[in-house]
Amino acid sequence: MGTAQPLLIGLILLWSAYAKFRSPDQADRTALPRLLGEPQARPAYLAVATLETLIALALLLPPVWAIEAFAAVALSVGFVAFLTYSKVVVPEASCGCAGKSAKPVGTRAIARASLLLATSIAATFASAGWWTAGRWLPVLVVEAAVFAMLSAELDRYWLLPLRRFRVRLSHPYAGTASGNTPLAATQRRVLLSPAYRAVDGLLRSDIHDYWDEDDWRFVSYAARYDGRRATAVFAVPHEDSTPESIQVAVVDDAGLTVYRPTVLATTG
Repeated sequence: MGTAQPLLIGLILLWSAYAKFRSPDQADRTALPRLLGEPQARPAYLAVATLETLIALALLLPPVWAIEAFAAVALSVGFVAFLTYSKVVVPEASCGCAGKSAKPVGTRAIARASLLLATSIAATFASAGWWTAGRWLPVLVVEAAVFAMLSAELDRYWLLPLRRFRVRLSHPYAGTASGNTPLAATQRRVLLSPAYRAVDGLLRSDIHDYWDEDDWRFVSYAARYDGRRATAVFAVPHEDSTPESIQVAVVDDAGLTVYRPTVLATTG
């Protein structure tokens, strides 16, 4: 099975590198400014993208050298360590892994990096080129599906449509989510927050959808920004009940953040 892994790893790294090259400003939303300082954040972000590209091409193109897989292992270890640091030290930071996402680093991002590490370790045992491992193609398809499920950047292609379908089948207020917190209680917290006041004029609906992930509850509203249809997503922490702890981002239909208030001060 290790023989087939360089194909999957190479494609994932190319996707990740392309997203970083396309949107280097995402570095500012990660933990890099805290870790390296703001002037070094974007150069470091692009340096990681360059390294990803080189390792990906080395894995995908012949000849196959063992050092390519070991380089992927080292890179994956770095990813796991950085995301763990982000979650602990800068919990509001986004992943910045493979596209634009306003969500803070969560267990899905760390699990994805850990899965990349596991497949990279498996690739160190490859004895031939990946193009000779046709019988392992079904396994690669399953692994790719797991990667997609763990990628918040791809949620708009499969998870959000499923959630919208669920909303059509039942009222959003039906039931409660994790922690036995009623949605109505979350709504009251949102309405009292500076984040809500910052985007109140953009909202065009009541609560449209909600979901829980790690220590956060995410609540979405239909909105309009600059004359375009958009979605306002509020991040409400379970453990911090202060109104100032609630964050908000406005994203367009492509899932790209178009507005995100940076200073949410309480007004009297």
